[in-house]
Amino acid sequence: MPIVGPERLDEVVRALLAGEVVAIPTDTVYGLAALPEDAAAVAALAALKGRSGQHPIAVLFDDIEAITPYVEDPLALRALAGFWPGALTAVVRVPAGLATAALTSLAPLGTLGLRQPDDELARAVIRACGGALAVSSANRTGEPPALSAAEVAAAFGTGANELDGLLVLDGGARPGGTASTVVDMTAEPPAVLREGPLAADAVLAALATLRDAEGER
Repeated sequence: MPIVGPERLDEVVRALLAGEVVAIPTDTVYGLAALPEDAAAVAALAALKGRSGQHPIAVLFDDIEAITPYVEDPLALRALAGFWPGALTAVVRVPAGLATAALTSLAPLGTLGLRQPDDELARAVIRACGGALAVSSANRTGEPPALSAAEVAAAFGTGANELDGLLVLDGGARPGGTASTVVDMTAEPPAVLREGPLAADAVLAALATLRDAEGER
């Protein structure tokens, strides 16, 4: 299992663009990443984790413009721009027929979690791949997420899911910490599903301001 440093970022990007699953550091833990529009790659990512279609895979982005194809109402994200990059995940409704069952939930039109990580290396990879990547924590379902490249190798380097060819981008130790605040943008009014480092009141107030402004037009 090759572990490579940031100086080999181009190699990591080439692997992702070729439809491979790659492990990358995020601002909290290491994640397994794949192109979100590549159905086979997303399915392979889910299979590595042992995750079913009942558990959708989030999309991490570098720029809001890059995720507009994944959002039924892109304008709704404007109110959240001030919280990104950071520990906020927005659950949005996606256009009918988007990508794969592994990427979206089993809701009638599908929903998707979006987040901009607060980590320059992670965003550099995402940017070089077109601005968005499907990412899920680098661990098998039910086990703790990997906090280092060595832990990724330990989790996936042996046994039935042996991944001798899996590239792991080593960004050093990750801090772990509290999971992101999750806001459901599909609810009316929007609702906080999980409160994390960002205060729920601040997120909901920003969304309420946007709704009030749109109502005055």
